[in-house]
Amino acid sequence: MSLTLYNTRTRAKEAFVPLNPDRVTMYVCGPTVYNYIHIGNARPAVVFDTLYRVLKTLYPEVVYARNITDIDDKIMQAAKDNGESIAAVSERYTQAYLEDMVSLNTLSPDMTPKATENVDAMQAMIGELIERGHAYEAEGHVLFAVQSMADYGKLSNRSLDDMLDGARVEVAPYKKYAGDFVLWKPSTASEPGWDSPWGYGRPGWHLECSAMIKAHLGDQIDIHGGGRDLIFPHHENERAQSCCSQDSEEFVRYWVHNGYLNIDGEKMSKSLGNFRTVRDLLGQYRGEVLRFALLSAQYRSELDFSRELLAQAKASLDSLYTALKDTADVEPVYGAVEEQPAYKALLDDLNTPIAIAELHQLAKALNKAEPAAKPALKGALVHCASLMGLCQESPQAWFKESVGAVSISAEEIEALIAERQQAKLDKAYARADEIREELKAKGVLLEDSRDGTSWRRE
Repeated sequence: MSLTLYNTRTRAKEAFVPLNPDRVTMYVCGPTVYNYIHIGNARPAVVFDTLYRVLKTLYPEVVYARNITDIDDKIMQAAKDNGESIAAVSERYTQAYLEDMVSLNTLSPDMTPKATENVDAMQAMIGELIERGHAYEAEGHVLFAVQSMADYGKLSNRSLDDMLDGARVEVAPYKKYAGDFVLWKPSTASEPGWDSPWGYGRPGWHLECSAMIKAHLGDQIDIHGGGRDLIFPHHENERAQSCCSQDSEEFVRYWVHNGYLNIDGEKMSKSLGNFRTVRDLLGQYRGEVLRFALLSAQYRSELDFSRELLAQAKASLDSLYTALKDTADVEPVYGAVEEQPAYKALLDDLNTPIAIAELHQLAKALNKAEPAAKPALKGALVHCASLMGLCQESPQAWFKESVGAVSISAEEIEALIAERQQAKLDKAYARADEIREELKAKGVLLEDSRDGTSWRRE
């Protein structure tokens, strides 16, 4: 079985062939920790977590790094606005991010390098770029000279003129060329910074990932992931720094980017008032519902995130969990996942919509199967779902735990069910119906059977 991925650099879907099949390396751009992350930030985290799970079925060792940018002008501004230290802001929102990631069922990366812990590596890379004639000092700054790289723009498929037209470049008199970008910039005495051969200052944003990849994963890696919005200028500049600092043609074999996320058909932005943080959404929906919604479209496609999509995600998960609940007494048997259509869909450039459709086919087959066939079908459903980080709760917890403001507790529900049962015995049917409607109004559905009454939350 082989994995195929769409490579942004070649603009084609390719068979994945790692540099070393015994140790696959993947780096994904993480958050700048100055606020809670929005749902758009969550898409690459979920997408590349799914890729990480799939890679682990194919290779003996997969090293996954996802960085934290904990020094940035936005963090400095947030600290100033809040009257607190930069360290306090970055630490608070780093922890919030990690908590949100757990809620979305993402596995912990093998390493989470922080920018502030890798300044030495960044300074070393700047020195290499200066020595090779790809960077220069100017008025306390060090800048990358984009014209020194023959194929600068290859990743984003843009010429220098096109990039200047489409980018917000800082017009500064100390630049030799308007498109040159900052590797090191000066800090004032009141700003965070580090001593360097070029004066007291701090690194440019693009430099961080290049230096951390080299320091923690090596000169070349297999996969570099992130959102499509990072292709230019961030990843274009990463490629320039890393290739030119070591005189290599490429340092990433497969550049993989997820598509944009829209809110109710419009691009998410604070100015439009449709900005949604993961933290706020987790107050209304289970993390697995958010994850399912993010995986409902193929990762390279644009995704329209809406209440309707979340309702569909919840209904789909309810269907899968119902199949597992109805076979709670069946012990799953795990066979060869390679034979499962859902797994094959994931190997095809992470085609999660097809994989999800195949999960429903497995659930449908499980519902109708003879007893002897149920263990293998249940094992296939659980295993394939786990590769997408789905069906990670027990069915009982899924249907009975509440999210957000709790209008009624499990104990109160059980008490009302007992009262309803007694009302039916007393032939007080109006009261029994009243209790059913009362619970329904509070998001609790009753299901009567010969074995008694069970309940679940909507």
